[in-house]
Amino acid sequence: MSAFLKQKLTSRKFWVAVASAAFIILSEGLGLNVDSDLYWKVVTLALGYIFGETAVDIARAKADATTTKATTDTQTAQQ
Repeated sequence: MSAFLKQKLTSRKFWVAVASAAFIILSEGLGLNVDSDLYWKVVTLALGYIFGETAVDIARAKADATTTKATTDTQTAQQ
């Protein structure tokens, strides 16, 4: 199994997106009578989670890049 596929299959954001898509397909495509208020609450909750986790991932990547750069600069200065 490729590393990319393994990373996606273990991602909570991916599974929230899959579950949300399944919910939308079941309620829209199959004509289940899901209350409109409940429908939008579930969709909003899923989107909020995905965007929130994405913001955390971006902040973590920036912090890691800053730490890596500082470490590299320190090592270069010591040589």
